[in-house]
Amino acid sequence: MKKKIIRPTARENIAITKAALSDPDSLPLTDKDWNEIKHRTVRGRGRPPGSGTKEQITLRIDKDTLDFYKSKGEGWQTFINQILGEVKRESKTISTIEKRLNKGVLIANKLKVAA
Repeated sequence: MKKKIIRPTARENIAITKAALSDPDSLPLTDKDWNEIKHRTVRGRGRPPGSGTKEQITLRIDKDTLDFYKSKGEGWQTFINQILGEVKRESKTISTIEKRLNKGVLIANKLKVAA
């Protein structure tokens, strides 16, 4: 269902404008101010462009594992990306990661130092 836009009446619009103009912390933009920022406010339709270095994927993760990372709050996806990146930097190859995972020492060196 489409949301209906409720436009103020002429009288309400005058009252809103008068209240806005009387607020010293919210002065209206001058033409010069507007011309300086106008180019930053105009963009095309759709999502904003990404960094170009990340790829969106679909990944199935156990619910308890996902809940653990989501408990971090805002930025949990970036956090997972950082953890995976750290494992990659530490291990260099997939076969090294598989061997360390099988031994149960995937990132144990980092954890011992932190403890």
